[in-house]
Amino acid sequence: MRRHSLLLALSLLLPVTLAHAADTAPVLEPVYEAVIDIAPGETLGKGPLGERFRVPITGGEFHGAGLKGRILAGGADRQLLRADGVKQLDALYEMQTDDGAVLTVRNQVLVHGSGAGRYAYSTVNIQAPDGPYGWLNQAVYVGSLTSLKPAKDAVLVKVYRVR
Repeated sequence: MRRHSLLLALSLLLPVTLAHAADTAPVLEPVYEAVIDIAPGETLGKGPLGERFRVPITGGEFHGAGLKGRILAGGADRQLLRADGVKQLDALYEMQTDDGAVLTVRNQVLVHGSGAGRYAYSTVNIQAPDGPYGWLNQAVYVGSLTSLKPAKDAVLVKVYRVR
């Protein structure tokens, strides 16, 4: 009987707890901006999901509140151009802070449209070592992507923490 009463009490509280959590709208807080240098893209051929490309990441720099450093060469952005014209980007690269910590970033972007109607937003996963940048492991991040071509073979990535 006691177990049944406890389960009944928990089942009555759970909807209230979930409703309270749903009342909080997410807020975006700027974390960093990165200018990521890229090399010309390479065509990888058509697959069952669309045309495939690879864009090498050759360097760059980033800065934000308490963050500053360079983008390490060697990463790449794998891209898929779907039949509906939408591009799916999956970039994996490392960023090294000025004090030597290496952050691994996976940025998955969805791009479509052009001009004022261009949509280029992403989910960003950041893996940081324990220590002063450990806080980067404890949040959800989203970002935006802007091409800097033709002025520079680079993209501007702005990353925001969801609070």
